[in-house]
Amino acid sequence: MMAAADLAARVGAAMFAVDAASKDFLQMELLSCEPGRARLRMAVREPMLNGHKICHGGLIFTLADSTFAFACNSHNKVTVAAGASIEFLKPAHLGDVLTCEGVEQVLQGRHGVYDMKVTNQRGETVAMFRGKSATIQGTIVAEEDEA
Repeated sequence: MMAAADLAARVGAAMFAVDAASKDFLQMELLSCEPGRARLRMAVREPMLNGHKICHGGLIFTLADSTFAFACNSHNKVTVAAGASIEFLKPAHLGDVLTCEGVEQVLQGRHGVYDMKVTNQRGETVAMFRGKSATIQGTIVAEEDEA
């Protein structure tokens, strides 16, 4: 059986390769995918600014939601969002580099709870996101025997 860390990294790479919204459209970077946790980064660009000239909250939510997806699928069981909420704590400005770290808080049966923390390049907390997950049928990658 593959080590959990290696499996999570493979899951992350496989998902990111086909995640056009995160990778191509929003130009996020997958920094890490480990069992029950993930880190993604996104630079705030001009098209991401709202009418107040700050990063649109929906795009900060998307960064957190994408990080949530990698964290909750890291166990190689297809998992989807059952719900999520976000608290916006500080605006993000043009040129800011946002990093989101997501950590599994609880995983019981088919349901999980994950917390995402979005920070800027100065380490200031921009937003906190909590996601609830539901596991459905299937796996992301084939698990290979290493015997």
